[in-house]
Amino acid sequence: MKLCVKKSNIVLTGFMGTGKTTVGKLLARRLNLKLVDTDREIEKKTGMDIFDIFDKYGEERFREIETGVVEEVAKLNNCVIVTGGGTILKRENIERLRRNGVVVYLHAEPDVVYKRVIGDKSRPLLQSIEPLEKIKELMNIRKPFYENCDIKIDTSRLTVEEVVTETIKKIK
Repeated sequence: MKLCVKKSNIVLTGFMGTGKTTVGKLLARRLNLKLVDTDREIEKKTGMDIFDIFDKYGEERFREIETGVVEEVAKLNNCVIVTGGGTILKRENIERLRRNGVVVYLHAEPDVVYKRVIGDKSRPLLQSIEPLEKIKELMNIRKPFYENCDIKIDTSRLTVEEVVTETIKKIK
């Protein structure tokens, strides 16, 4: 399917646990587009998983690597690009992705995110004593960045199929 918007990519962003990866897979399949996940690209490039990058080098170095990967994937065409939850914290990332993509912000309520990600040890930013409070804090910090996206979809009470259908409807 050719996108009706004048951009060839669909970029999914949002906080962890909002369904970006799961929605991205189904959306790419439904629209016959290639799926590109920036976190997986970072892992391929570094030979390390995200948690280990954070652990060994810290968030700042991770964000530098992420920016390089975003620069590369933003040049692709006919893709569903799934970003990490903090990718949009750097203005240059969102600007690059927006040049050739419509940016869809997947949102979920903090308690829903908490239920979806609790116990997932691969989430470096949640390794705190009070993960729900950490989720609320990070969501609050990131909210202005997310709100600047082209489309917003609340995934809190929708199935993956419903989110995909809603996304397709909104980008046409």
